[in-house]
Amino acid sequence: MKRLILLITCLMILSSAFCEMNSSKQDKIKWWMDARFGMFIHWGPVSLKGTEIGWSRGQEIPIAEYDTLYKQFNPVNFNADEWVKLAKDAGMKYIVFTSKHHDGFCMWNTKFSDFNIMHSPFKRDVMQELADACRKQGMALGFYHSTCDWHHPDFPVTSPGGRVRRETSNLDRYTEYLKNESVEILKNYGPLLVMWYDVPMEFDAVRGQGVIDEIRKIQPDIIVNNRTGAPGDFDTPEQEIGGFQNNRPWETCMTIANQWAWKPNDEVKSLEQCLHTLIRSAGGDGNLLFNVGPKSDGQIEPLQVTRLKEMGQWLQKYGYSIYKTRGGPFKPEDWGVSTRNGNRIFLHILKWKSGNPTIMFPALGLEITSCILPDGGAPVKLIKQRGTYTIEFSREALRPVDTIIEIHTAKSVMDVQPVNFKAIF
Repeated sequence: MKRLILLITCLMILSSAFCEMNSSKQDKIKWWMDARFGMFIHWGPVSLKGTEIGWSRGQEIPIAEYDTLYKQFNPVNFNADEWVKLAKDAGMKYIVFTSKHHDGFCMWNTKFSDFNIMHSPFKRDVMQELADACRKQGMALGFYHSTCDWHHPDFPVTSPGGRVRRETSNLDRYTEYLKNESVEILKNYGPLLVMWYDVPMEFDAVRGQGVIDEIRKIQPDIIVNNRTGAPGDFDTPEQEIGGFQNNRPWETCMTIANQWAWKPNDEVKSLEQCLHTLIRSAGGDGNLLFNVGPKSDGQIEPLQVTRLKEMGQWLQKYGYSIYKTRGGPFKPEDWGVSTRNGNRIFLHILKWKSGNPTIMFPALGLEITSCILPDGGAPVKLIKQRGTYTIEFSREALRPVDTIIEIHTAKSVMDVQPVNFKAIF
C-alpha cells in the first residue's frame, strides 16, 4: 500500500512538472505571437563574395574557395549594440541570427569544430556579443541553425545544393554532432526564445524530434520551428505570406531585398511592400521574420537601415493594431486584412478600388458601439441594416499605405469565428 501511495505521489509530481513545463512553453509561444515582428540575420564569410549563403558553395564559388573564405573574414565594423538598436528602432521584438548555415561554418566559439569564427582573423565570438547586446537592450534572441551540413563529412549529401551524395557518411554520428552544437548554443547563450532549424533533408520526424527533445532537456520552454524533420511548434512559409491560419502558429520568413545574404546593389523592397507584408502576416494570424544581410565589414546596408526605421516610425503610430492582436474576425482578402484585440477590430484597407469609401461587412453577432479613424481623422458614418453594417467616410481620410478603421464592439470579439468578407467597394 505504501508503495502504491509513493507511486501515485511520484506520478502526481511528474504530471504537475509536465503541466508547468508545457504551460511555460505556451506562455512563450503567446509572447512570441504577441510580438508579431522579428529580425532575421543571415551572415557569414560568404558576404565577402556577395553570393547566397550556403547555396553558392560549389555553384558560383568552387567548394575549396568557399571553405577558405573565413581566413579572410574580418568584419571590423561589426557592432552588436547597433544591430540590436536597429531592430528596436524598426519595432522588432526579437532577433534570430544564423549560428550555422548549410555551409557548416559556425559563428560562435564552439568546441565541436575548428571551422568557426574564432579561427578567422576576427577571432571574436559574435554570438556572445549579440547575446550580451540583446540582454542589455531587452531584446529576445534566437538562433537559426541548419539541420543539414554540406561541409560535415558525416552528413550524407554535400554541395552544390545538397545534390551530391557522399561515398561514406554516418548520419547517426552527425545527429550527435548537431545535438551537441545545439546544446552548446543553449548553454552558452541561453535562455533563448527560439531555435530555428532549416532544411532537414535526410532527417525524418523521429530523428528531428530527437533533436528537439535533446535541447528541451536544457531549456524546456524553448520554442522550435518545423524544420528539423519533426512538426515543432510553428510553421514557416518562406518568401511568401502565409494564408489565414489560427489553429497553429506560423511565421513568414522573408528577405527585405532579394537575397538572404548580402548582395551588392540588391533591390530593397519599398516601404509599402514591407509594411503590407507585416500587416498581411498579422491579418493571417502570423508573425513576420524579416531578413537583413550584413556586409562583410559587419555593417547593414544604409538603404535597409532606412527602410527598417521607416517601418518602426509607422509602428510607433499604429503598432497597437499589430502587436498583441490576432488575425480576424474577417479573413484576408485582396482589399486587405483585419486584426483584433479585446473588443476592438482593426480593418486594414491596403488596396482601394475606385469609388467612394464605403465598406459593407456582415454582422458578427456582436453589437458595434462605435467606429473611428485614427489620428482624429474625419468622422465615420456607421449604418446598421438587416444582417450587415455599412461604413462611410470621406475620401480624404484614405492613407497611401494602410487606412485603418477601428471598430469597437460591446463584448470581446476574440471568440468570433473568422468569416470571409469581400464586400468592399
